[in-house]
Amino acid sequence: MDPDATLWGMNAHQRALSLHGADDGPLAAAAGPGSTGVALFHGFTSGPVSVTGWARALAAAGAHVEVPLLPGHGTRWQDLEDVTADDWRATARVTVDRLLAVHDRVIVGGLSMGGALALDAAAHRPVSGAVVVNPGLRFASLLAPLAGLLKFAVRSVAPIANDAARPGVDEQAYPRTPVAAVQQVGALQSTARAGLPRIQAPVLAFRSSTDHVVPRSSMDVLGRGLAAGLLTVRPLYNSYHVATLDWDAGVIEDETVRFIAPLVPRRVRVHG
Repeated sequence: MDPDATLWGMNAHQRALSLHGADDGPLAAAAGPGSTGVALFHGFTSGPVSVTGWARALAAAGAHVEVPLLPGHGTRWQDLEDVTADDWRATARVTVDRLLAVHDRVIVGGLSMGGALALDAAAHRPVSGAVVVNPGLRFASLLAPLAGLLKFAVRSVAPIANDAARPGVDEQAYPRTPVAAVQQVGALQSTARAGLPRIQAPVLAFRSSTDHVVPRSSMDVLGRGLAAGLLTVRPLYNSYHVATLDWDAGVIEDETVRFIAPLVPRRVRVHG
């Protein structure tokens, strides 16, 4: 019997979010150049819970915020085994397209793997900006790039979750990490890195000074891949990887609002 078979990891608390913006915030249509839509993407094996506070802060500021539950998430870890990077990318793009259809400016954002998804979407859609928190563009583990081979010998490994300095943080991630899905994360990282030169919108990146999940090389890749002048990096000194639930959550929320407020709508559609 598979020793992992009893670890179903069902999670009924992870649900997609759709939040309408307040009428009087700095991102409301009455306060600037048209309405604002924001697509936020959660990280690998976690779910919308990890970015809910961020989403609510942006909605309170006047933005319409969508947080999809990515395929394979919010149920049991075994459901991630048959999901591909293209499934995640498709969900992200559909979310962005829906916002583009009704809002004058659309911003994408994400945590960890969700940051890679946001950058990938920004490379292929006419967004006005991107905000990423500890974006996962490289693996820290030397074994992770070998997941395509290792999955035949090892079905799952210990979870990578709740890396936070603040006590009691629970992003409600799966209790196991399927190795097959790690291979798909690698595929997403590769595609997102390749798309960086296509991004034309400004990018705000939050980087924790201590991160036990995503290596510093991920931010180096981001800086090298983007055109000059597009990237602003904001260091976070009091949080680990899951910074959206950590001590610097308020910093992320406030500075995201300030970043979005002056952005100009982009109306030229780019598909592909």
